[in-house]
Amino acid sequence: MHFVINLTLQKHLSLESHPFHNFSTGNWDTLYVRPKAKGVDTRQELLKFYEDKYSANLMHLVVYSKESLDKIQCLVEDKFQEIQNSDRSHFQFPGQPCTSEHLQILVRAVPVKQGHKLRIVWPITPSILHYKDGPCKYLGHLIGHKGEGSLFYVLKRLGWATGLSAGEGVCTSEFSFFKVVIGLTDAGQDRMQDVIGLLFRYIQLLQESGVCKWIFDELSAICETGFHYKDRISPMYYVLNISSNMQRYPEKDWLVGSSLPSDFNPTTIQKILNELSPESVRSFWESKKFEGLTDKVEPWYGTAYSIEKVSPSTIQAWMSSAPNENLHLPAPNVFIPTDLSIKNAQEKIKLPVSLRKSSYSKLWYKPDTVFFTPKAYVKINFDCPHAINSSETEVLTDLFTRLLMDYLNEYAYYARVAGLRYHVRCTDSGFQVTLVGYNHKLRILLETIVDKIAKFEVKPDRFSVIKEMAIKDYQNWKFQQPYEQAKDYFSLILEDQSWPWMEQLEVLPCLNAEDLAKFAPIMLSRAFLECYIAGNIVHEEAVSMIHHVEDVFFKGSNPICQPLFPSQILRNRVVKLGKGMNYCYSKEGLNPSDENSALVHYIQVHRDDFKLNVKLQLVAFIAEQAAFHQLRSVEQLGYITLLRLRNDSGIHGLQFIIQSTVKDPGLMKLVQHAANSTTCRPRRPSHAGAADASLFCLFCNS
Repeated sequence: MHFVINLTLQKHLSLESHPFHNFSTGNWDTLYVRPKAKGVDTRQELLKFYEDKYSANLMHLVVYSKESLDKIQCLVEDKFQEIQNSDRSHFQFPGQPCTSEHLQILVRAVPVKQGHKLRIVWPITPSILHYKDGPCKYLGHLIGHKGEGSLFYVLKRLGWATGLSAGEGVCTSEFSFFKVVIGLTDAGQDRMQDVIGLLFRYIQLLQESGVCKWIFDELSAICETGFHYKDRISPMYYVLNISSNMQRYPEKDWLVGSSLPSDFNPTTIQKILNELSPESVRSFWESKKFEGLTDKVEPWYGTAYSIEKVSPSTIQAWMSSAPNENLHLPAPNVFIPTDLSIKNAQEKIKLPVSLRKSSYSKLWYKPDTVFFTPKAYVKINFDCPHAINSSETEVLTDLFTRLLMDYLNEYAYYARVAGLRYHVRCTDSGFQVTLVGYNHKLRILLETIVDKIAKFEVKPDRFSVIKEMAIKDYQNWKFQQPYEQAKDYFSLILEDQSWPWMEQLEVLPCLNAEDLAKFAPIMLSRAFLECYIAGNIVHEEAVSMIHHVEDVFFKGSNPICQPLFPSQILRNRVVKLGKGMNYCYSKEGLNPSDENSALVHYIQVHRDDFKLNVKLQLVAFIAEQAAFHQLRSVEQLGYITLLRLRNDSGIHGLQFIIQSTVKDPGLMKLVQHAANSTTCRPRRPSHAGAADASLFCLFCNS
């Protein structure tokens, strides 16, 4: 939503006669009230658009099916033959959406959420015209790089940036934009001019260095490997992507689109690079600090903003005054896989097996016997009782995982670029390390992560930045959609050890680097590792990996971890809702400017059981469309009406989710059932079992 609001502001500050300027979301006000005030009949305009544009020659159709081609052809001809071919011409965008008055501007805007952001945007020649050359992929790869010597590396070391991304944004065959988005710290917010100065200095470095063939070849190899070994995506998104490609590319490239840059053309790349100039830049600067300091309002979402001109000479001055940092091109990527061979798993294992167990860890293993791709999956759960016994320890564990990800960035970012993803995150029993991607260099990355955990130290300067980011994230919790907040409250109600975000937000500002430095060894002092390794890895490799992890944490003269005591073996407990009982929990919405109310109706069904799980999935699959039709189309209870499965530590259930601006939860028909039942907070028994019981969580707008 935040991105949509910003994009709407960018659209608003463009040529009014250009289609890019138009508002792209509809509601009662935009589709009825405002058009009627101008004497426009929305329905007649829709019919006119239909007559002008709805023609078979402008359409492409993709069908994804297991049926034979002959059968698919018959089906398509039967269902779509009545679409008329009126031989309409393709819609053309009339030139560029930004004139000189829309360039060389700095826009200050007030966002919905806490945090500071810079969005630097340039109108450019659409890269789709040179999609084989991949100019924006090349430039996005370098400007958005996070390794040593990169723009982000420097901004992060200065304590000014929390994140950075770069690449082509809105794109058509007539116009396009290249954008750089930088998340700012509080210190970075105060040094905006230096941040923009360093960005343009890095662009200058790219211009002076020239277009490097080895970088293009490296990027091309990564893209080609990624295409050939791409994970299966949802059929719906697959057909959407191909049908879109059919509008843009020659027939031979419908499946690949622009995903395979293969023609090294430095002239094309240099042309786009030259367009990233101070003469054509648009800078959008977002911060809550601008509240009360703006003089304009965007008409659709009501975003407060102000605008000023920034000349190229001003940006040149920012470049000159910015810190003299050692910006340089990235090093060759050592994580690009070169061994993509498929390993012959001796055992044809259909289900994961327990391969090994010790007092330190348990290893589950499943070789790839289905897909035969050179990829592997490693997940290690660190069950640490000291990590989750209070709001304070849970926040400290969160800071621990955030800092780990921060420390890994310069080195492991190369692995991410090469298709080897990793993540360290909190869990309800401690924290978890996940690696997924090409197996060739996976162990190198795993050993690096394990070493970072074992030698964890708190760097005060990075702790301050990470703490600042965490505080903003916790503060922004109240800006989530009400139904998302209601779902989170379910965790507080149902789970045995779950802590309110309000307590965590209260604790967080009081913590310092020394607190985390003292906590980390305590958290790791007792642990059990639940490990799962799957994919293109033989069982000897899997065992060897876990042996190495155990040696690092549990062996040696002064081990980091000790095995859990029997009393510390974790059991995630969930509240058992009494059979035939109904409970209701209501709360006023936390965001006073959000007009939405929400209802989440949860039905607890059964414990984890393979057959019952499948049956429940089947019930949800069958009922999903009917529930949507009844709740949204017939009863018109709200815009968001969902039926979803829920799994709380192996306790399965169903959720009906409704969010509305026009109906209060107390008036929704589902709530009438709850009103006749006991209203209370359910007790916390020792463990949960199967139950046919309901729990309602209501979020009411103020």
